[in-house]
Amino acid sequence: MLARNANLLVAAASLIALPSVLSAIGLTLTSASDVVLLAMACMALNLLVGYTGLVSFGHGAWFGLGAYAAALLQHHLLPGWGVVLALPAALVVALAAIPIGFVVLRRRGVYFSLLTLAFTALLFSIAFRWTNVTGGENGIGGVRRGTLFGFDLETGPAFYAVVAVVMFIVVFKLQRFVRSPMGSVLVAIRENEQRARFIGYDTRAYKIACFTLSAGVAALAGALMTFNHRFASADPIAVAFSGELLAMVVIGGMRSFLGPALGALFFVLFREFLSMWTPNWLFYFGLLFMAFIVYSPTGLVGVAGRLIAPLRRKSEEAAAMGQRIGAQVRALPAGLTARPRWDRPEPVLEAKGLVRSFGGIKAVREGAVAVKDRTLHALIGPNGAGKTTTFNIISGMFPPNAGEIRLAGERIDGLAPEAVCMKGLSRSFQITNLFPTLTVEENLRLGVQATHKSRLDPWRDAAAIPEIVAETREMMDFLGVAGMEKAEAGALSYGGQRLLDMGLALTSRPRVLLLDEPLAGLAAAERTRVSNLIKQISAQVPVLLVEHDIDRVFELADAVTVMADGAVLVDGTVEDARSNKKVQEVYIGSGSAALAARDLQSAATDTPMLTLSKVDAFYGKSRILTDVSLQAKEGEILALLGRNGAGKSTLLKTITGIVKPASGSIVLAGDELAGLSSATIARRGVGYVPQGRALFHGMSVRHNLELGRLKRITGAGKHFSEEEVLELFPRLKVRLDTAADLLSGGEQQMVAVARALMGDTRVLLLDEPFEGLSPAVTEELFDAFDRLRQSLTLVIVDHHLDVVLNLADRAVVLERGQVMHEGPARPLARDLDLRRQVLWL
Repeated sequence: MLARNANLLVAAASLIALPSVLSAIGLTLTSASDVVLLAMACMALNLLVGYTGLVSFGHGAWFGLGAYAAALLQHHLLPGWGVVLALPAALVVALAAIPIGFVVLRRRGVYFSLLTLAFTALLFSIAFRWTNVTGGENGIGGVRRGTLFGFDLETGPAFYAVVAVVMFIVVFKLQRFVRSPMGSVLVAIRENEQRARFIGYDTRAYKIACFTLSAGVAALAGALMTFNHRFASADPIAVAFSGELLAMVVIGGMRSFLGPALGALFFVLFREFLSMWTPNWLFYFGLLFMAFIVYSPTGLVGVAGRLIAPLRRKSEEAAAMGQRIGAQVRALPAGLTARPRWDRPEPVLEAKGLVRSFGGIKAVREGAVAVKDRTLHALIGPNGAGKTTTFNIISGMFPPNAGEIRLAGERIDGLAPEAVCMKGLSRSFQITNLFPTLTVEENLRLGVQATHKSRLDPWRDAAAIPEIVAETREMMDFLGVAGMEKAEAGALSYGGQRLLDMGLALTSRPRVLLLDEPLAGLAAAERTRVSNLIKQISAQVPVLLVEHDIDRVFELADAVTVMADGAVLVDGTVEDARSNKKVQEVYIGSGSAALAARDLQSAATDTPMLTLSKVDAFYGKSRILTDVSLQAKEGEILALLGRNGAGKSTLLKTITGIVKPASGSIVLAGDELAGLSSATIARRGVGYVPQGRALFHGMSVRHNLELGRLKRITGAGKHFSEEEVLELFPRLKVRLDTAADLLSGGEQQMVAVARALMGDTRVLLLDEPFEGLSPAVTEELFDAFDRLRQSLTLVIVDHHLDVVLNLADRAVVLERGQVMHEGPARPLARDLDLRRQVLWL
C-alpha cells in the first residue's frame, strides 16, 4: 500500500517543503508557485509524450489559452471572481481542444508534431495581433486573485497554499487516471498502437480523450499562472515556451510519473540563477538539454537511479522463460465458453470473392474461406499464396478491393480492426506483435479489459478490478506462462512471445479465432503442447489456422483450404488436400523427410574460424548465458539447438555485439570481437540474419541488398556480389524493384539472407531461417546453405531438427544458457532416442 502511494507522499512532502527550500536559496513564494504550475503543465504534457508517445511541439498554446481565458472571464463576465475562475477557464479550453484533437490526431509521428507546431504558431500570431481582445504585446493586466473561504489570496502564503492544494489534487487524479483501465491503454498505444486496435481498442478515441485532458490540465496551470503574476500575455503561446515545456519533461524523465515535475524545478532554478550571470541563459540550457538527450534519455530520474545503483543490493535472476512454472493441461477459461453455439447451417465465418492488390501486385485474386462452428479450419499454401493477406483482409487490416466477409451472418468487410474484434473475431500475427516493455501480466490484462465493462473507466485501478484480475490469472494458467508474469514481453524467448501473442488474441473472447503460424519458432515439445491447446480451443471456438507444419495441419484440421497465386486451389477435407497432385506440386516439394535423408558432403577444415570461451551475458539482472564455450571451424555448418528460452538467439546477438558479453572471449579468425560495436563486427565479416528478418520496409529488394553491401567491402572473407546472391536465390531477380515488405514470407527470408551475405563475409549467423516457410521454399534455402558451406562458416539456430541436423556438421545444445552437449550432428539426425536424451524431447 505504501509503495503504491509513494508518488503522493513525495508530492505532498515536496509541496510543503518547497517554499522553505527556495527561500533558503534566495527565491520567493512567487518562484515557488512558478515551479508548481510549470510542474503541473509538464505532467499534463507528459500524458501525451511519455505515456501515449505523442510528441507535441505546441502544448504551450493550451497554457496560454488558459491564462487568457481566466483574465478575460474576470475582465468581461465575472469581475468579482478571483482564483476560482481558473476552473471554468480550464474547462473552456478543454472543450476547445476536442475539435483540434480530431484534426491533429489524424496524423501520427512527426506529422502530429508538426501540426501542433503549426497550430501554436498560428495561435500566437492571432494572440499577438488581436489587440482589442488580448491586449497584443501589452497583454492583459490588473488580474486580481480575490478571496477564497474568507482568505485573502493577494498575500503570497495564502495563494501558494491554494496552488499547492490544487497541484496535489491534480497529482492524485492523474495517478488514478494513468493506473485506470482507460489510462493503461495510453501506454499500450505508445508501445504498439496496431496491436491495441486488434484487441478491440478504438485508439483514436483514447488519444482524443488524453489530448483533451492534457490540454485542460495545462490550461488550469496557465490560468493559475495568470493569477500568480496578475497578468496574461501571448508569451506562453510562443513556440519557444512549448519547447521549454518539452525540454523540462525530457530533462526530468518522461517515462516517470513525477519526473517532469522534477524537470520543472530544475528549469526554474537554472533560469533564476544563470540569468543573473548572463542574458543568454537559454543557450546554455539548450546545450544541457542536448546533453540529456545524448547521455541520459531517462532524464534526472535516470541519473538518480544510476547514482544510487551501487548502494542497492545486487540481485541476479534467471532468464524469463526459466522462471516459468511447468505447464499443465487445464480447462478452457470461462470467457472462451461463454458464447452460445452457432446453430444455423451456414458457416460462422464466410469470406468469398476477396480481391486485394498492392500497386501492381495482386496478392489475392479470388480469396474464399468458410469456417464452421467448433471446427479447426486450416488455410495452407506456398509462400506468396496470399494466406496472410487474406488474414489481414478478414481481420480489418486492409479493406478488400472486392468481395464480402460475414461473421455470424453480419457483414464485417471494410470495418476497422477494433470494430472487427468487438464483433467477435480476433487474431494472432505471423511476426509476434506484443507490447514489448510491458510485462506478460500487463499484456494479457490489456487484452482482458478491452472487452470488459470497465474498459472506459478513468478512475478505478486496473490492477485491482477483481473480475479482470481473475480472468487474467485464468488465462496465464491456461497458456502455461504462470511464474514469468512479471517478465517483460520483449525479454521472452521467441517461443514465449508466440505463446503470449496467441494468448492476447484469446483474451478478446472471440467468436472466431485466427492464428497465423502459431507453431513457428517453437521447440518440438512446445510445438506439441501448443498444438494440443489449439485443438482444445477449436472444440469451443472455431479456429482458422495458417501453418506450414504440414504434418501438424493434417493431424489437427477438420477442414483445409489450399491457396496458390492468390486464389483457392482446393477446399475440402484433409484427404482432399493430401491427395491432390497440384497441391503436392506447388506446396510440398521434396518434403522434410527427403531433405533429412540426403547424403551431404562436409567442407569443414581443422582451422578455427569462430571461438567462444567462457562467455557470460545478461539482459538487465537476468543471466542468459553462463560460461559458454564453443568453436566453429572454417567451412563448417554448426547447429545451435535447445528449447525455447535456452539462450540460442542471445548467443547469436552476443557474437554480433547486439548484446554485450559481461565476460569471456569471442575470437573471429584470430581477432577479438568482445566489446566491439555491432557495426565493427559486421565489417569484420560477420553476417547476421535475425529472427523475424528485420528488413528495411518500404525499401526495394535492390536497396536492401545495397545497404547490406555498403559498409562491408573490407576484404574480411569471401566477397559476394549482387550477381552471386541472385544466383543463389533466382526468384529475387524479378523482385529487385519491389518493396521488401510486399514480398511473401519465403521471399523476405531470401532477401534477409542475401543482404547478410552482401559484401565480404566470413561467418553467417542464421536465426530460425526455416521458420514459417513452406516445404518447397525450405528446400530452396536448404540447397543454398549447402552451397554456401564451400565459402563460409555457418551457425544455424532452428527448430526444424530433421532438416538442420542433416545440413549441419556438428551440433551444440544449450539448456538454461549453458552448453549441455557438443558433438557430430549426424548421430542426432539418425538416432531419435539419442536426440530425445540430448534435447530433453
